Amino acid sequence: MIVQACINGARPRDFHPALPLTARAMASDAAACVAAGAAELHIHPRGGDGRESLAAVDATVLAVRGACPGTLIGVSTGAWIENDVARTREAIAGWRELPDYASVNLSEADAPAVMELLRQRGVGIEAGLATTIDAERFVALAGHSRVLRILIEIDMQDLAAALAEAHAIAAVLERAEVRRPILLHGADATVWPFVELARRKRWSTRVGLEDGKTLADGSVAKDNAEIVAAAVAMFRGGVEDR
Repeated sequence: MIVQACINGARPRDFHPALPLTARAMASDAAACVAAGAAELHIHPRGGDGRESLAAVDATVLAVRGACPGTLIGVSTGAWIENDVARTREAIAGWRELPDYASVNLSEADAPAVMELLRQRGVGIEAGLATTIDAERFVALAGHSRVLRILIEIDMQDLAAALAEAHAIAAVLERAEVRRPILLHGADATVWPFVELARRKRWSTRVGLEDGKTLADGSVAKDNAEIVAAAVAMFRGGVEDR
């Protein structure tokens, strides 16, 4: 069970005053999150124009690794970043400062090819499952067990529906006897209920400005480190059996 910090994601510049958008800002923010208890980092590197970029992975990972030596660093491979299959593959193939892992969304058509490319490069894979359809696709893939972990990542804002989808995805994985670690995270309205569910299920979780900017009481957090510290405190509050 870990708390992973997701420090920026695809959020726009005006989402929060403390949103880190440069490699230097991400490095500083990441170090604060690790000090607050984050075990790992999930980062969306940005180019000089502030937009997400797979070409910015080298500089960003190098900066964050320098600020957080020994901490595992992951990045996104979301298809929307380059918005072109060939450019996405070319960027990943050209990485020199390799992240420890990268997330791949099974809802994206090129996911199997991206996963294979990451394996060839020695980068761990976080398999992102947002729906039961994604989960069924994942378990049908040859070699699906060769991933670092499973991300159950639900964007639904209706809590009951989001919880039902998360449990349904977990059921697909259980039926297929997938024995990889699970990291559960929600977005905005579901962030803190999902942190609590992850605690009860003995799964890992993810928090930070990518997923939401409020604390469990609804107040706006000062920064990523405050969000991480709150999640770590919740995890340390005790674990229940399934």
